[in-house]
Amino acid sequence: MSRVLKIGTRGSQLALWQTGWVRERLGGHGVQTDVVVIKTQGDTEVDRPLHELAGKGFFTKGIEDALLDGRIDIAVHSLKDLPTTMADGLTLAAVPERADPRDVLVARDGNLKSLTALGQGARVGTSSLRRVAQVRHLRSDLQVLPLRGNVPTRVQKVKQGSELDAALLACAGLERLGLSDAIAARLDPLEVMPAPGQGALGLEIRTGDDVAQSALAKLDHPETRCHVSAERTLLAALEGGCQAPVAAYVEGGRLFGRVTAPDGSVQLTASTKLSPDDPAAAGIAVADLLRAQGALELLGR
Repeated sequence: MSRVLKIGTRGSQLALWQTGWVRERLGGHGVQTDVVVIKTQGDTEVDRPLHELAGKGFFTKGIEDALLDGRIDIAVHSLKDLPTTMADGLTLAAVPERADPRDVLVARDGNLKSLTALGQGARVGTSSLRRVAQVRHLRSDLQVLPLRGNVPTRVQKVKQGSELDAALLACAGLERLGLSDAIAARLDPLEVMPAPGQGALGLEIRTGDDVAQSALAKLDHPETRCHVSAERTLLAALEGGCQAPVAAYVEGGRLFGRVTAPDGSVQLTASTKLSPDDPAAAGIAVADLLRAQGALELLGR
């Protein structure tokens, strides 16, 4: 392939690792690439919790704009950050094989093995409304404090121990950055359910760019695409954004979904069998089950 494809990415350590991973695999298929680093709203407004930022796509819109105006040819996203409604003119060309989708506990005391083992009133860091709500449901006594910054920074804030006793992070990010030693416990998804698409990458291109589509086709993983399609359909059916307290994951051929009240007072969980031939149907079915239990009221609809 003679055309050099420009890959757009955020500049965080994790985003650059993910882009390097994509470049390496494309290079193995003879595809030449360059990297373009783009600052997003989520990168510049680091002093505010994500749910307080206006609009959607805090970590993706700036990169999508660069894709639409031709500055880049491929956008590499953490799929959980990508809105479920694709921008006009853009296509999700590939979803590579997913890493571990679970949330993990990072604790100042590395011997802690669960949220239940944290002391009364312990300080737990996260800026995800989904995690905040589920932690409050499990342990209403805990102090849940906002935590932003890149993955190594968040780990360091816990380990230095002056502000936090523990934090919840995505397992995939820690493992990709070689920080697995910081994981005190990998949380059961039925205890703290992950975000839709967590652990997966989304590789986005301009619709109709046959060169980029052909290059990325080799990276697509059908099973992962099936699972995340079901999870993201569930999120879309509940009209939730990537910061809504909506969780989903696939295990044992079933799609599980969850909505938790922001204060943790009510938590709804539902599941259904997932058909690989129609993953969207499972997403809609679980959304309907949650809606019947009152999910829209918990989401303020």
